[in-house]
Amino acid sequence: MKKKALSVLSIFALTGSLLAGCGSSTPQTSAPAPAAGNNSGTEAQAQLEDTLVVAGNGATVEKMMKDEVFKKFNEKYPNVKLTYVSGVSTEIVAKVKAQKNAPQIDLTIVEGGEQEKGRQEGLWETVSATDIPNMKNVPEDLRVTEDSGVVVNFTPMGISYNADLVKEKGLPVPKSWNDLAKPEVKGYITMTDVASNFGRSTMIMLAYANGGSEKDIEQGFKKMETIAGYMPTFAKSAAQLQQNLQNKSSAYTTWTMARSLTQKEAGVPLEFVFPEEGGNIVPNVATLVKGSKSPKAAKAFVDFLLTDEIQTMYATKLYYNPATSVKLPDDVAKTLEFDRTKVVNFDYSVVSKETSAWLDRFNKEIAPKTGK
Repeated sequence: MKKKALSVLSIFALTGSLLAGCGSSTPQTSAPAPAAGNNSGTEAQAQLEDTLVVAGNGATVEKMMKDEVFKKFNEKYPNVKLTYVSGVSTEIVAKVKAQKNAPQIDLTIVEGGEQEKGRQEGLWETVSATDIPNMKNVPEDLRVTEDSGVVVNFTPMGISYNADLVKEKGLPVPKSWNDLAKPEVKGYITMTDVASNFGRSTMIMLAYANGGSEKDIEQGFKKMETIAGYMPTFAKSAAQLQQNLQNKSSAYTTWTMARSLTQKEAGVPLEFVFPEEGGNIVPNVATLVKGSKSPKAAKAFVDFLLTDEIQTMYATKLYYNPATSVKLPDDVAKTLEFDRTKVVNFDYSVVSKETSAWLDRFNKEIAPKTGK
């Protein structure tokens, strides 16, 4: 199962886990190799650098990258030794910042909000369709601020619930972000705090659902205070959310459709709801690290990620919506459908600026209210 061709949806003026460098490589060759953009119509010859270090999410994303994407890339460019560094987006961007004077990572694939933080820190190179021909297949509404990266896939944020537990306990099927603050769901919610994109996006959407926004967050804090009293604690990771849903200690959580579908495929009876007020999307953005020693290989790799083959793989294996209008199998396209007219476009420059203050306030005002 997985998703459908991309359509209207924009969420950004900018664009919604580390360290384990396991490499995948093949013998080097001095012969020039064909360019990766098999959608571009031309197979330009280019000699790439011999190494490329890619940083991105772990778990199923890392497995697909190492087991399939790297191998297919090496069929085109056998001289490039590929290494993958896994981590959550916040960790990856922090690492790139720490290595700013001597980069050890060439290319990152991180969530849009963290990509914007990195842009403000001056960590990324500007990219264009001249160097990455398949960029022309990514629609304007997914364009990243200042062309500081390229969206390679995305997934909507919403509410997931354990259908079996909801039925067993006679709990409400969620339709609105505000349903998370109803007394009936007390004791059945698991959520992350606002240090995580899952919790942060939820708080922003709770503000939107009550007349606010990322620029007027008060209603978001007010609703989160109510929700805090429904839980013994805020989860610290997606793995904890997954465990709570799986063992039925919780019925509801807020995260992405891609995660919900992945868990459903693994046997957890989850259903995903894109709330009636809408929601943000979480784009995954490929960025070239400024000062990288392998810029040609990095550009070729991003171009390769935008080919029909890899875009389809993102959809069918990881349940990410592709960034291009690739034709997907009908069942996958249907599975990944959601109301794109209700996408809420966060101003990530505001989110990036306010996140630290929100977290401080959350830790002082909201976290102490858990279980009370």
